[in-house]
Amino acid sequence: MINDKSEKEKISVTDITVSQVKALFPSGSYIDDDIFLFDNFKDVPFPIEPCRAQCLFLALCTSGKASYTVDTNEHTVVSGDVIIISEGQVVGDYLLSRDCDGIAIILSYPFFRDIISGVHELFQLFLFSRTHPVFRLNSDEMAFIQEYFHIIKRKVDDDGHRFRKELVCSIMKSLIYDVSNIIYRIQQGGDIKKTRAESIFTEFIKLVEANFREERRVGWYADKLCLTPKYLSESVKNVSKRRPNEWIDHYVTMEIRVLLKKSTMSIKEIAQQMHFANQSFLGKYFKDHVGVSPKEYRRS
Repeated sequence: MINDKSEKEKISVTDITVSQVKALFPSGSYIDDDIFLFDNFKDVPFPIEPCRAQCLFLALCTSGKASYTVDTNEHTVVSGDVIIISEGQVVGDYLLSRDCDGIAIILSYPFFRDIISGVHELFQLFLFSRTHPVFRLNSDEMAFIQEYFHIIKRKVDDDGHRFRKELVCSIMKSLIYDVSNIIYRIQQGGDIKKTRAESIFTEFIKLVEANFREERRVGWYADKLCLTPKYLSESVKNVSKRRPNEWIDHYVTMEIRVLLKKSTMSIKEIAQQMHFANQSFLGKYFKDHVGVSPKEYRRS
């Protein structure tokens, strides 16, 4: 195994983002600061120092072997393995064999969130990858993932298409449905045993998905799971690197974003649907978590 990177690619960064990748490869395949595609692993700018992903990294190894760490846990991938690195995870210690190759897609998290907006089960399945970031495909699955990639790349490179970004978003959603189905197959196979913390995290996310519109108190979820709030917080943070309240806020803000962008509901009606005391409370909550007011977000 060797690390066959040029000096240009050996860049130490604190965070990995699509915009940083664009700065390194301005002639690459990308749309805005939302999606970047690599059709050769050797082009991926793997950092030499551990750094935090502020994006979603989805890749397929097609030959050779590679190793790396995610949140200090070492993983090895070979041909046929899918790699998913999620937002907030710390990655490093890359080592690639000379014949290592593959394809990779980097998505900004706002873009990923827009792709799966309104379909929370897809997000739940992708949460599986936080503790199982590598999983194996069969030959048919490997072939259709490659087909998806090449279709997406052709559309990304077609910068004359009036609806290029919307079309890429739709195809990416189809790809994510299929990858989520593979994850579901693996979960149902029973080969991977969950730790106690992983089981708690899974049940917590299911509860949040069912109740986030009405309930935002961590204590309420802990009570439903027959746990203390402290134990729930420790378990969730151990698995996901986020506290329970951060996950609740994520689901609430994602739903408000969807309603603002894809419905004709007034902000007052959205506040009522999301069980805020009034429109002002929703406005303050949204600005605290998103950085802009609901009106500004809708106009953007």
